[in-house]
Amino acid sequence: MARVLIVDDSPTETYKMETILSKNGFEVVKAENGEEGVATAKKELPDLVLMDVVMPGLNGFQATRLLSKGKETSHIPVIIVTTKDQPTDKLWGKRQGAKGYLVKPVEDAVLIDAVKKVMDGAVLI
Repeated sequence: MARVLIVDDSPTETYKMETILSKNGFEVVKAENGEEGVATAKKELPDLVLMDVVMPGLNGFQATRLLSKGKETSHIPVIIVTTKDQPTDKLWGKRQGAKGYLVKPVEDAVLIDAVKKVMDGAVLI
């Protein structure tokens, strides 16, 4: 069973994504902010990370950069899942090392499709 780390400071968004992933056979690990997300990714080594952007402290772009450049985490693909929907945001996410970019609210099928494609090696931005 593939493990997905959700990094989001919104309990509601985390619950929604966790529910979608769980009912589609994924194991879910959670973190509430960027710092916790990076630490959890290093400890748990998930198969994929879903990363919010707007969080207190270390934001999602910064956390994505740390994961994609980190020796022990660079192999873990990151999909940014955020309300930020400007082309410049997507470009910045890609430059930080993200493999996908989804805009909230995300439909169940879109989330699962993106997770599966990125885990298979696709880049969706």
